[in-house]
Amino acid sequence: MSAASPPERALLPIATGAQTLAVVRALLRPQRLLAVAAVTVLVIGTGIGLLTAPLLGRIVDLVVEQAGTGALTVPMVLLLAVAVARGIATAIGSSLVARLGETVLASVRERFIERALRLPLERVEQAGSGDLTSRVTGDVTVVTKAVRQALPEFSRSLLTIALTMVGLAVLDWRFLLAVLLSVPIHVFTVRWYLPRAVPVYANHRVATGALQHQLLDSVGGVRTVRAFRLNGRHAQLLEQRSQDAVDLALRGIRLVTGFFSRLNLAEFVGLAAVLATGFVLVDRDAVSIGTATAAALYFHSLFNPINAALFLIDEAQSAGASLARLVGVSNLPPEAEPERPAEPVDGSVKVASLSHAYVPGHPVLSDVDLEVRSGERVALVGASGAGKTTLAKLIAGIHQPSSGTIALGGVDSGELGPAGTRRTVALINQEVHVFAGPLADDLRLARPSATDDELRAALAKVDALSWADALPEGIDTVVGEGGHRLTVTQAQHLALARLVLADPPVSILDEATADAGSAGARTLEAAAERAMEGRTGLLVAHRLPQAAAADRIVVLDEGRVVETGTHDDLVAADGHYAALWSAWSATRHHPTPVPVPALSEPPAPVPDPIPVPRTAVP
Repeated sequence: MSAASPPERALLPIATGAQTLAVVRALLRPQRLLAVAAVTVLVIGTGIGLLTAPLLGRIVDLVVEQAGTGALTVPMVLLLAVAVARGIATAIGSSLVARLGETVLASVRERFIERALRLPLERVEQAGSGDLTSRVTGDVTVVTKAVRQALPEFSRSLLTIALTMVGLAVLDWRFLLAVLLSVPIHVFTVRWYLPRAVPVYANHRVATGALQHQLLDSVGGVRTVRAFRLNGRHAQLLEQRSQDAVDLALRGIRLVTGFFSRLNLAEFVGLAAVLATGFVLVDRDAVSIGTATAAALYFHSLFNPINAALFLIDEAQSAGASLARLVGVSNLPPEAEPERPAEPVDGSVKVASLSHAYVPGHPVLSDVDLEVRSGERVALVGASGAGKTTLAKLIAGIHQPSSGTIALGGVDSGELGPAGTRRTVALINQEVHVFAGPLADDLRLARPSATDDELRAALAKVDALSWADALPEGIDTVVGEGGHRLTVTQAQHLALARLVLADPPVSILDEATADAGSAGARTLEAAAERAMEGRTGLLVAHRLPQAAAADRIVVLDEGRVVETGTHDDLVAADGHYAALWSAWSATRHHPTPVPVPALSEPPAPVPDPIPVPRTAVP
């Protein structure tokens, strides 16, 4: 694969038109009464508004007949009454339509978020974070705008068009025929526009997702990009994907321009036909001048509704493409769970002949065998790329192995099921997300039924109660985006308190590389030791002094277990671990082993852009 051709992403599914309509119908079914009420009020309001043209025609006839100013009083009063009644009915009808749309939209959002939060992390990684991010942000925004603005206007426009046609037929059926001369142009315009617009808007949404993914990839990994001097490559990718999105947007603008030019032609043809018909009919005394005026006013009043209805097809296509992307995720089947999930008998972990490859033909782990006794602390050590984090993710159930078996508490992970695995194993890394809201609610993500006393006990166990009580409103203080900003150390304390509340038999700590003397590291090491009391612990050790105090050390190299034993035994064996320890010791004047496994701080807090869990315990 060349550098200019990035690997294709397995995007999250997009629903078909039939699937999207089926979901919308299902969501509308409980709202039938509201839908009927909205349509009824809009029909009444539109029908009242159609009385304006005949009343103006009557005024024209009175003027032609020179009936005097007194004869105009009643039509003028009726015009005022029609305007007021129409305004009231339209306001109520639009409000009901908006309420209906918002109710359905809320259901769509809830279905989407509920399913998105349960997506396997492996599936999200395959699609790229930008795909899910663009659906959560851009697609939801597009659909929301369509529901709040386009849906009420579209409903009023369709009713106005339908009832105006009826009004023209009542005046004289020949006026209706004249208006219908413009229909073929409208039909041609829509048939020309839709086949071109649908793929453009769908592709634009995909291109926007690809752009967001590249932005997240480049900005989130900026240090890696700089370290490997990939600035030019990432800049090129950003430029390419930005250009793709811009090109599709410009294609959409050109389509809209051609769309409206054809609508203007239809208006000209229709109005000319109505005026010519009126001239002929008045000349033959078949209708009055007032009636011909009313017909012309009727058609003129159709300009805005027809243009609005057809133009809103533009927004409808964009909203439809976005809605299909939301429904595509919400329609994903739930993870398969065993009919009778087994329960682990202890905290042991056994891995047999485990292999895994993210890309076929490029194994990251090969025939790994590992057995961890219940309550044992094991450190996974190896050079970068040895497969430590991959092994941790496989044990936590985030990824599924290519081959081999994983048993937790004496039970095969397949018999536990995804939910059982998440209850059994908690994986905590440096990517801790602090959700916006009260600190207590953030903690209850791990145990929703926890009382305030239990929350405080969990914080006390990881030595975080002192700073939590010092917050302006204690554990009720709003934290996260828009609230009190927690430090990196406090955010890690929060993750460890969640671990205590979740109380899984097995915990895995996967830390980012940091100096042992970094701010808060010692505090977090002690907090991690207390949080892991009474449970099996796996530590992905990037700093060897942390591994030295573990009950046992497992050394991986190129995806295989090459050594296992205590720190002293492995140093005496003079193998892979001894070489790593020697290299580490050479960079430190006093390489003293740290007595507990730890989570150390990353260089700077980077909040998660979307509320998608990146750890096995939220």
